[in-house]
Amino acid sequence: MVRGARSGAMGRASTRRSKARKSRPFWVELPLLVGIALVLALLIKTFLLQAFSIPSDSMQNTLQKGDRVLVDKLTPWFGSEPERGEVVVFHDPADWLGDVPVDEPNTVQKVLSFIGVMPSAEEKDLIKRVIGVAGDTVECAGEGPVKVNGAALNEPYVFPGNTPCSDDEDGGRFKVTVPEGKIWVMGDHRQASSDSRYHQDDATRGMVPVDEVVGRAVVVAWPVGRWSTLPVPDTFKNVPDKP
Repeated sequence: MVRGARSGAMGRASTRRSKARKSRPFWVELPLLVGIALVLALLIKTFLLQAFSIPSDSMQNTLQKGDRVLVDKLTPWFGSEPERGEVVVFHDPADWLGDVPVDEPNTVQKVLSFIGVMPSAEEKDLIKRVIGVAGDTVECAGEGPVKVNGAALNEPYVFPGNTPCSDDEDGGRFKVTVPEGKIWVMGDHRQASSDSRYHQDDATRGMVPVDEVVGRAVVVAWPVGRWSTLPVPDTFKNVPDKP
């Protein structure tokens, strides 16, 4: 009898606690839910994925100005370095952007970009395709094709009407060997891209330090009608290792 009474009392107490939990108003739990969501978003931005906005036409037609891409930031944490053919986002290595104006974001935009919900409007980042990695010899004469370690690239991603290289003295014709810890990058819109070719006189000799790479762009996420992945083109499979 005592045991049964005690069991019944415990059951009633458990029921009261359960009802108390169920009757807790939503507005009491809302701040906690928002806080958890913000922490998760910040962790995702820091370690997994971050959104970036395409600022120019230099990667047409692969990417259009205004596209939003998702950048894989997880892989570099495991020591992986950029590979040929990948589209990567990187910090401006040697003032490539010069005095390109940056729109001043409002407070809401700053908060949302900080947690990774929207692209940053303040950072001067660039996006290009990796053509050469450490040890590679990349060259181009006349209008192309681009050669990596002696193998000519078939580049269907180059903007229609463009030539793979530009026949000019400012950097369109070149032959370089990529040093350790660096990559050589070019835009897909070759005649509208101020890339590695045109920064060979700067502090990094046109190269992008690997530690300045934010990550690999893997998906065009916005606008919805342009959703697509960004795989490595098959032509890079035919490039021999360092000569």
